[in-house]
Amino acid sequence: ADRILLTGNPVRQNLLHTKLTPEEARKSLGLRPDVKTILVIGGSLGARTLNESVLSERVHLEAHPEVQILWQTGGYYKDAIAERLKTEGQPDNLVVTDFVTDMGAAYAAADLVISRAGASSISELALLGKPAILVPSPNVAEDHQTKNALALVQKDAALYVKDEEVSRTLLPLAINTVKEGQRLAQLSDNIRQLARPNAASDIADEVIRLAEQHTRQ
Repeated sequence: ADRILLTGNPVRQNLLHTKLTPEEARKSLGLRPDVKTILVIGGSLGARTLNESVLSERVHLEAHPEVQILWQTGGYYKDAIAERLKTEGQPDNLVVTDFVTDMGAAYAAADLVISRAGASSISELALLGKPAILVPSPNVAEDHQTKNALALVQKDAALYVKDEEVSRTLLPLAINTVKEGQRLAQLSDNIRQLARPNAASDIADEVIRLAEQHTRQ
């Protein structure tokens, strides 16, 4: 145990350099600038369960024009989703993209983020102080994403929905939560306290320290 150093995960520093206001970020992404915004992200390939939830439950979104969603589907699912929306209809308050090129703008636009619970994603959310609903992937070693999510839930730093419950609960929970300003602020404050903004430099400093120690020996 005395050889373990807690550093956190290095994250993309350009996320911190976004100068856009939330309103400007929403405009740049094709969203309405003055509407509460939920960002749904499943990684570059997408997340099947999250995508199916938005598709099947988008009726909830239609009933709440005071909320909008930026939905990153992932490249793997984009064609099938586009065909479904073309056939079945797409709400005006749902903006769909297969890939987000400017994640800094996407995070700036979002009042609430729905995400898997990988370590890198959580590190980014903490660094930016983003309120989040975490949906751990069940297809990972030792169910580590659930452990990641619960570590935040225990500190009231995020909300959590099991993958198998997504279709019933995710969108209603997200829509209700994004309209609660005080709750969003609380989640933001709590997750920000878990951030480790100097992770990369801390790792580099330790590597240098060990190298110098080895040289002296």
